[in-house]
Amino acid sequence: MLKHLRLLTIAAVALLLLPLLDARAEEKALPILFIHGSGDDAAVWMTTIWRFETNGYPHELMEAVELRHPLAVAVYDQPQPAHSTVAEATAQIADAVTALQRRTGAAKVVLVAHARGGTLARHYVKAGGAQRVAALILCAAPNHGVIVSEKLLAGSEFNGTSGFLRALNEPTETLSGVRVMTIRSDGNDKYAQADGRFIGYPGVATGIDASGPALVGADNVALPRIDHREAAFAPEAFAAMYRFITGRAPKTTQVKRERNPLLEGMVSGFEDSAPANIGVAGAVIEVYKVSAKTGERIGNAWLRQVTGEDGHWGPLKAESNAAYEFVVAVPGFPVTHIYRSPFARSSRYVDLRPQLLTKDDRDAGAVVYLSRPRGYLSLERGRIALDGKPPPGIDAGVPNLALAKLALPAEPRTVTAALGRERLVLRSWPMRDNQVSVAELTW
Repeated sequence: MLKHLRLLTIAAVALLLLPLLDARAEEKALPILFIHGSGDDAAVWMTTIWRFETNGYPHELMEAVELRHPLAVAVYDQPQPAHSTVAEATAQIADAVTALQRRTGAAKVVLVAHARGGTLARHYVKAGGAQRVAALILCAAPNHGVIVSEKLLAGSEFNGTSGFLRALNEPTETLSGVRVMTIRSDGNDKYAQADGRFIGYPGVATGIDASGPALVGADNVALPRIDHREAAFAPEAFAAMYRFITGRAPKTTQVKRERNPLLEGMVSGFEDSAPANIGVAGAVIEVYKVSAKTGERIGNAWLRQVTGEDGHWGPLKAESNAAYEFVVAVPGFPVTHIYRSPFARSSRYVDLRPQLLTKDDRDAGAVVYLSRPRGYLSLERGRIALDGKPPPGIDAGVPNLALAKLALPAEPRTVTAALGRERLVLRSWPMRDNQVSVAELTW
C-alpha cells in the first residue's frame, strides 16, 4: 500500500511538473533571428546555423535577415543614398521578427546580432520590441561607440556622444524582461581600440577600449585572441551563444556533414560602390565541380541559371566532399569566379556577389582575391598563404582586414590559398577578358 502511495505521489508530482518542463522545453526551442553587421549579408551566419543544427536545434526555427543597405549613413537619422538610417534598418528587423513569429507561432524570439546589427537590435528592443524578444546576444557590438568625440564622426551611430547611443545607454543599458549577453574580444577587436588608427584617425584617443561592447546588466563574455568578426562566427562564440540560449553546453562545436547538401541563395550587387543586399535580376550563374588539386573543372556545369526579379539562384544538390567554382556574371561588373571549400551542410544563404575591382586591378594580367567573411586575416594566428606566401597588406598585430589580393601574369594557372587548416585551390583568369578570381574561405 505504501509502495502504491509513493508511486501515486511521484506520478502526481510529475503531473504538476509537466507544465514547467514543457515551458522549459519551449524556452529552449525559441526561434532565432540572426542579424549581420555593416557591409555584410545573411551568408555570414551559415556556419553558425550549421553548428546549431548539428547540436539538434530545429532548422526551421532559424532565419537570417538581409539588411538591404547594410552600410550606415554618416549621421544616424539623415538619409543617404545606398546606406540606411537607424530607423530604416530597424524597420527591416521589425519586419523580419514579425515574419518569423507568424511562421513559427512563437510569442517571442531570440536575436543574435553582430557589430552594427547589435546596436540596431538593441534599438528595436528599446523602441517597442521588448515584448517580442526573450533574449538578445550581441557580438562585438559597438555599444559605446568606436569613438567618443564631439568633433570626429559627429552624429554617427558609431559615436558614443550621438543621440542614438546616448538613448540606448540611458538611463539603463539593458531592459528588464530581456536577457542580454555580450560577446567580445579581450583585445583584438579593431573597433574597440584606444587608438583611432582603424577608424581613420591614427594617434587619436578614442575613449574606447576592449570593454566597449560590454553592457551593465548583461552577461558579458570576453573571448581570448578572437577578432571583431570571430566574436560572432568562431566556434567559441557559438558555444557561448548555445549555452546562453539553451542553458547547457553544446555537445560539439564541429559541424556534422550531410551527404548531399542543398544549396541556394541570392545574387546581389552594389549601389554607388556600396554593397546592397537586393536581388539582381538577369545575373547568370554557373556552378562547376573542381579538382581539389588543380582547381580545374570536372565535367560540365552542375547548374546554369539566369536569376529572376528576386535574384534567387538554386537549389543545387551538391556533394559534401566536393569543391566548387561559382561563376557570377552581373551586367556592369567583372565575371567573378568564386572558389569555395566543400559545403558541409545545406544552406539557403549561399549569397553571391561580383567582386568590386580597384583601379590598379585593371593594369594587372590577372588578379586573385582572398576573402574571409567570418574573420580577419592575420599573420600571427595560423599560417596564411596566397600562391605560397603571405598576401600583401596583411600586418602583424590587431587583425583588421578580411580581404587580400595578389596580381599575377595573364596566363591562367593554378593558385593555392590557405589559412590554418582550410585550403582552397583555384584558377586565375585573365583581366583582359574582364574576369577575376576569388578564394572565399568558409571557416
